[in-house]
Amino acid sequence: MSELLHAVLESEERSELRQFLHQLRQQQDKGYWLRNEILIAFDEYSNVHERKQSGPTTLLNKLIACTQEMIFENESVYFVLRFGIASEEAYRMSEELSIDPVPVRELLQLRDRTVNRSHPNEGDLLEIDFQPFYDYSPLVRDPKNIGRGVQFLNRYLSSKLFQYAQQWQKTLFQFLSLHRHDGVQLLINERIQSPQQLSVQVKRALQYVSNRSAEEAFTDLRFELQSMGFEPGWGNTAGRVWETLGLLDELLDSPDPQTLEAFLSRLPMIFRIVLVSVHGWFGQEGVLGRPDTGGQVVYVLDQARNLEKQLQEDLRLAGLEGSGIEPKVTILSRLIPNSDGTRCNEEMEKVYGTDNVWILRVPFREFNPDKTQNWISRFEIWGYLETYAIDAEKALLAQMQGRPDLILGNYTDGNLVAFLLARRLKVTHGIIAHALEKSKYLFSNLYWQDLEDQYHFSLQFTADLIAMNAADFVISSTYQEIVGTPDSPGQYESYRHFTMPELYHVIHGIELFSPKFNVVPPGVNESYFFPYTNTQDRLLDDIERLTDVVFTKDDPEHVFGRLDDPTKRPIFSMARLDRIKNLTGLAECFGKSPELQERCNLILVAGKLRIEETTDHEEATEIEKLYRTIDEYNLHGKVRWLGMRLSKGDSAEVYRIIADREGVFVQPALFEAFGLTVLESMITGLPTFATRFGGPLEIIQDRVSGFYVNPTQPEEMAEIILEFVSKCDQNPDYWNQVSQRAIARVYSTYTWKIHTTRLLSLARIYGFWNYTTKENNEREDMLRYIETLFHLLFKPRAKNLLQKHMGG
Repeated sequence: MSELLHAVLESEERSELRQFLHQLRQQQDKGYWLRNEILIAFDEYSNVHERKQSGPTTLLNKLIACTQEMIFENESVYFVLRFGIASEEAYRMSEELSIDPVPVRELLQLRDRTVNRSHPNEGDLLEIDFQPFYDYSPLVRDPKNIGRGVQFLNRYLSSKLFQYAQQWQKTLFQFLSLHRHDGVQLLINERIQSPQQLSVQVKRALQYVSNRSAEEAFTDLRFELQSMGFEPGWGNTAGRVWETLGLLDELLDSPDPQTLEAFLSRLPMIFRIVLVSVHGWFGQEGVLGRPDTGGQVVYVLDQARNLEKQLQEDLRLAGLEGSGIEPKVTILSRLIPNSDGTRCNEEMEKVYGTDNVWILRVPFREFNPDKTQNWISRFEIWGYLETYAIDAEKALLAQMQGRPDLILGNYTDGNLVAFLLARRLKVTHGIIAHALEKSKYLFSNLYWQDLEDQYHFSLQFTADLIAMNAADFVISSTYQEIVGTPDSPGQYESYRHFTMPELYHVIHGIELFSPKFNVVPPGVNESYFFPYTNTQDRLLDDIERLTDVVFTKDDPEHVFGRLDDPTKRPIFSMARLDRIKNLTGLAECFGKSPELQERCNLILVAGKLRIEETTDHEEATEIEKLYRTIDEYNLHGKVRWLGMRLSKGDSAEVYRIIADREGVFVQPALFEAFGLTVLESMITGLPTFATRFGGPLEIIQDRVSGFYVNPTQPEEMAEIILEFVSKCDQNPDYWNQVSQRAIARVYSTYTWKIHTTRLLSLARIYGFWNYTTKENNEREDMLRYIETLFHLLFKPRAKNLLQKHMGG
């Protein structure tokens, strides 16, 4: 990118760059500029100076477009330039306009100085660098393949192993010989003693099975196959057994990665799964809308139910139905003794609609009952997690009657516990971020000391680094969650290098090109969320009751606002009232557009109506702000605010009721890691407008199956919604066209069936490669480094926080 800087300085636009930089420098109180601010300032500069060359193709425009940061220090200006996915470089431009590259260390020190937190002896600050541990592992080369880690790893390691036929056959034979469950031998028995014998017996078994009817049950073949050395696990019918053995035969003779993936995906390797979700009120009823509880609970419960279904199907197809082997899925969460009417004080809770899925709640140790008897904020729980993991291990082994085969962490705290459990149990484990707070709170790392008492980001970000690097695989809902877009970095990418002034510098925090990253988006619970046109599945009583609640019912306890004209097209949104979800921003957008007010009503489902009903400071602030916005823009008679938490069934029906009236759904979050409500609204048939910052950027195809909006630009957001409404008025079928494309988009890409099939497949493949590379010293070296960070950096700070809790 230095070429672009040099090109600008050697062009006629050199003076314009200097003038623009001078304009920015004049703002004495601001020396640190981010991309959005730079773009706005440059637009203003161009308008004021009536730039003739203001098109996107000029060199200066290109430079501004790829500038992520500008930092002014003394007579120099520093540029952080992004020239593509996962590609950033920093340069210093002197007063004489000379250009020098800026190494990561120097950039981090510069950022420290901008907040007056520069260490007096800069070399004394701890540097965290994971890069050496990735030098020995395969890396994805093409950025577009980031997030397809399991396919890459499978190709890479297969090519290495396949080069040595004898070693490959021995490894595969040993791997298959290991498979048993609760003492029951699976796949092959002691009659097969070597790789060579395995190859011979596979061909013999294929010949035998090929002469049987494809539909013939495995039980009719079992004893003959046992005599050849084959135990249950190959298939439930002769046809399925023939297919699976055929894949093995191909692997033994002429292996390839695709065949290996297909073969491993069929093997009965996973029976017990633990999903770790520690913080918050985790339950099936009465928890949504409480602090630290939201989409993650819905995600984990739906994932657990569907994992059980998929495991049951896999066992049936493997021929193990009726064998006494039953899958177990356990959600590990925190027990809260003072449960406030919820079931969060129950150690065990059966998950509705499942055969063997349980919520297992383990309490925090009672260091201070005044704290541990009650809910504890997700920002405050770090001191309890190590002992929690020790206690959880005992509880899990007792409840599951054996070690789990897979552990999946959720959110930073759950991911840290998953690491601690997996390390002790020597189990394959993956992590799911859901949201990385570092991306949600601007400059949260740079100003961590100012925010520490409230958020304890020093612990959270350290825990993130530990969990990300320790995990066998990382599940991401979207590609941009990992590496962002060509214009902006991703959530995980923000951990590549950053500073925690006076605590540590992260020189290389995560390897984005590692094959551990896998995009596996969640699905929608189709039992509740389905198209509004499926009238046979809708209940008339629910439609009438909820239509009254949403549009007309007087209920001062739970509803604020009466609509002057309930027949207007509804603009609908549903979220918790916090700053990031930005419902107040949507109200402001509506208030700034008289034309939208003329043609539409705004309907919000937002949890609570009164400040005294919440203990969350941020929620209280947003409640005040929403009332203030309604008054400021005189939205009375045009806004209806439902201060209630709807059940999942009622939420789904409300989407459909809005669709009945050809309304729209708007998700105006300042940032959204994924966007489950976006999927829910789309599958019910609502044209959806969602933030361009985060996951919705991949869910929605702009102006095809939905629309992007910029929540920081309320007037522009109103114009986009208004344009859609106008098109609907001009073309009565336009609303339906977008609606149908939204439904089709979800069914093609975002179902739990797709999610669980992919998740279990990659878990089996990572499990296989962990077995084949179990002597990998570099991997063990990394884990030792991680343990050092945990014990010497994380643990002392967590202990300090715990001591504060001990004081009450």
